Amino acid sequence: MAAPSAATRRKLQRKFKLRGFTLKVDALEEAAAFLARFPDAEDDALDLLLDELDKEPLQSSILDRDAVRRVVALLVEADEAVDAASPAATSARSALRVVDSFVVPRFHYDPIKKVFYEYVLLQRLARDIYFSKPAFDTVMTEDDNCEITSIQSLIGCTGRRWIMGVISQLEERQFYLEDLTGAVNTCGFPPLEDREASLSMLMGLDFFGGGVIPTEETVRLSTLEKKAMNDMFVILSDVWLDNYEKTMEKLGVVLDGYDSLEAVPSLFVLMGNFCSRPCNLAFNSFEELRLQFGKLGEMIAARSRLKEHSRFLFIPGPDDAGPSKALPRCALPKYLTEELQKHIPNAIFVSNPCRVKFYTQEIVFFRQDLLYRMRRSCLIPPTTEETSDPFEHLVATITHQSHLCPLPLTVQPIIWSYDHCLRLYPTPHTIVLGDKSDQKAFKYTGITCFNPGSFANDSTFAAYRPCTKEVELSALES
Repeated sequence: MAAPSAATRRKLQRKFKLRGFTLKVDALEEAAAFLARFPDAEDDALDLLLDELDKEPLQSSILDRDAVRRVVALLVEADEAVDAASPAATSARSALRVVDSFVVPRFHYDPIKKVFYEYVLLQRLARDIYFSKPAFDTVMTEDDNCEITSIQSLIGCTGRRWIMGVISQLEERQFYLEDLTGAVNTCGFPPLEDREASLSMLMGLDFFGGGVIPTEETVRLSTLEKKAMNDMFVILSDVWLDNYEKTMEKLGVVLDGYDSLEAVPSLFVLMGNFCSRPCNLAFNSFEELRLQFGKLGEMIAARSRLKEHSRFLFIPGPDDAGPSKALPRCALPKYLTEELQKHIPNAIFVSNPCRVKFYTQEIVFFRQDLLYRMRRSCLIPPTTEETSDPFEHLVATITHQSHLCPLPLTVQPIIWSYDHCLRLYPTPHTIVLGDKSDQKAFKYTGITCFNPGSFANDSTFAAYRPCTKEVELSALES
């Protein structure tokens, strides 16, 4: 393979960077070889290659040879590289990018340059007008201004002071609020920061993990997103493969219903648990579960329109097979999913939680029986002044805390080096909380949050239209 010219290298690097990609050397050579096939239509071929890469379930914005080669092989095999570059062809599939939790970037704060706080709640508080000291002397009451001070500075002080920290249990039945300097015995609740306000402070950094998107590309994706009125995601939680009559027969009914639509869903999200029994040390039916995944693959493949036009995303549940119960949980073991993938080659198996970027939208999927655990760990009963709905209190808690699972490590272990993967900062457009509790949808300060319900227990599921952010809570008749 001849080495690409300097001009071609610059062109490729610039175009890929505009789409949020970074090319490794071998990937650049692969892309250059593809362009060399179309000397009279290089720009069209390059745009087509980038459009197809946008649709791939990439786990990182840094591309290697394999990622580019996989798309190149499909385009060359189709022998329609130039003709297929029309807008109608490139918009036929959704601009969907799935982000595994284990590739979400982690950022640190430089206190000298004031680039970013690792302690994201403190960063938010410091920018809130109610928690910062005025630049000029103005007449303000204690209720108007709540400047944050460290716990250590409380020594020798009188009057009311405001601090920010985390709740800890240093001794039995005694809870404390502490920061890096000390501890107190009173607690409050951090304010929620608007998404746009957060983005304005990040200087282009992408916390979501889907790759940095330049302004020009955002405008292009926004235009395409407005045309994607027919795109729909179908989300099911608790798909028990070992329960044929109660779950799999009903799943077949759901698939038949969507297969008959004029525009089939662009994405099916199937969340665990995928077995009615916990896959723990006492579980001895892994071979059987592997075959059941294969039968699910056959069931999907039998619906030819779904197999051809829809994507299938699999997210493990809290009791599914895996190395540990700590969060984030890695994707389902390959041993269990190989048979399914033979029937559905483009099936995507990803971590829990995971993130999906749909054009300009950011969507977080999390499968955990969170409501029960949060209520069990509640220190102070939620106020009923605004609402008495437990799900609405849950949504308010995780969004204000900017974290999917703000529980003690004794209640829910977290892999500490990946704790940032559970952060909700900046706030995403949509949060899907798979939970065994009743299905529910709730919009909170512009954030769409919903629980699709437990498909195995009560035949409930949800359909989501990302273009309009509408949630349709559905259920099969018993």
